[in-house]
Amino acid sequence: MMKHVIWLLVILVTACKPASNSGKENELKTKAPNIVFIYTDDQTYESVRALGNTEIYTPNLDRLVNSGTTFTHAYNMGGWHGAVCVASRSMMISGSFMWNAKQKDSLWAKKDALALSQTWSKLLENKGYKTYVTGKWHVAAPADEIFAHTAHIRPGMPGDRRNELNVAEKKWRTASGDMKDWNSYMPVGYARPLNQNDNEWLPTDSLQGGFWEGGKHWSEVVKEDAFDFIKDAKTKDNPYFMYLAFNAPHDPRQAPQKFLDMYPLDKIKVPANFLPEYPWKNEIGNTAFLRDEALAPFPRTEYAIKKHRQEYYASISHLDEQIGEILDALEDSGKMNNTYIFFASDHGLSVGQHGLIGKQSLFDHSIRVPLIVVGPNIPEGKKMNQDVYLQDIMATSLELAGIQKPAYVQFNSFMDIIKGQEQHSHYDAVYGAYVDYQRMIRKDGYKLLVYPKIDKVLLFNLENDPKEINDLSDNPDYAQKVQTMFKDLIDLQKTMDDDLELKSIYINLMKIKE
Repeated sequence: MMKHVIWLLVILVTACKPASNSGKENELKTKAPNIVFIYTDDQTYESVRALGNTEIYTPNLDRLVNSGTTFTHAYNMGGWHGAVCVASRSMMISGSFMWNAKQKDSLWAKKDALALSQTWSKLLENKGYKTYVTGKWHVAAPADEIFAHTAHIRPGMPGDRRNELNVAEKKWRTASGDMKDWNSYMPVGYARPLNQNDNEWLPTDSLQGGFWEGGKHWSEVVKEDAFDFIKDAKTKDNPYFMYLAFNAPHDPRQAPQKFLDMYPLDKIKVPANFLPEYPWKNEIGNTAFLRDEALAPFPRTEYAIKKHRQEYYASISHLDEQIGEILDALEDSGKMNNTYIFFASDHGLSVGQHGLIGKQSLFDHSIRVPLIVVGPNIPEGKKMNQDVYLQDIMATSLELAGIQKPAYVQFNSFMDIIKGQEQHSHYDAVYGAYVDYQRMIRKDGYKLLVYPKIDKVLLFNLENDPKEINDLSDNPDYAQKVQTMFKDLIDLQKTMDDDLELKSIYINLMKIKE
């Protein structure tokens, strides 16, 4: 009898005992992870110290590189107008290849309900995610309609400077024929510096507006918005998607003085592929009329390029400091064991390479970006050279969230590459396009550029010539390579729904080669 009583007591005590921690641990393992996306603007793949640039200081981006996996060959496809960021961000939000994303962009502008429901944030929200965005948006879809929570939604560039530039451009386009360049018409901050005494515009002067508008640098505002969201999310159980979009290092490249002081001009090198003027600057998109290209005087000088690179680096180092504080806040939240961080930029920037300043080209400096992934079971300090598109981040996050990728999402998750289950890229070749002025294919270590307006092609061996200096297209030894790559580009256009007619150029070119 006593034995039965003892067993009964044991059963009762066991039944009343609180659940063990193992249940919570199992729940954590199966719970959808938090997704943090840190997006910068105009940041080329060459701008991170841990990835090879010894001129720049990026301790916190280096921290990400060392804590996660980096794709060293990540690309943006291009753009359908001079604001390349619009195409890049539209592809990211929709998961669609470039020309299909352009159609989505038009639908978003009309507030098409179906198109809005098929966005990245909505897909995660439907899975139970708390979605949040702050910073640069520059997508036709209204941010507050596809994210549950928004903070400081910024335009593509500070409004007053865009208005100034519009006035200057109108003057230029209506000027008499004797005016040869922008320099007489540009507002403060453009066509500079003309010489070492040109101090009319200073990147540290908060009275100039730009990223100082509102009294605090926009990079710091994004950081503080992130703090607020992380603090709130710390007390919540549901997973979150946090989209942090910095405007930096887009121009105006402004930063506090201490960051400028980090980069003495005599320590900054002129790029190996520097040119005073790109030979086909008009044929690749009327660059003389592009806002980005008007930032520096024509022709380019080594001094002007050094100044622009100094300010570019300072802006990135200031940005890097804000990212470091965000990483600290994420770690202090206690949720990093179930959080993935993606870092990337919307596209690159030339900053003096090939005689260019902006991003409206298909050279690597303008289409290739840093892409870093940090999180549970992501290898640390690993660098992978498989070709990916930066918008693969969207598809990858869906996989991590346990969401079946919809058929309309054309980009691919790269988790299988990170895990070592796939050794090769998901893409046979990398595609690039800029309006109807440029097309590109990057395949098997070579790049073919096509300038349709002048039936011009260029060929580069990227392994031997990563700075894309030596054009091989007229070398008889590479005639077959030009032909096969051009044909591959035409085939790739079909996959991309690109209707720009290139066949006649191909036929004419082959006749010339023969």
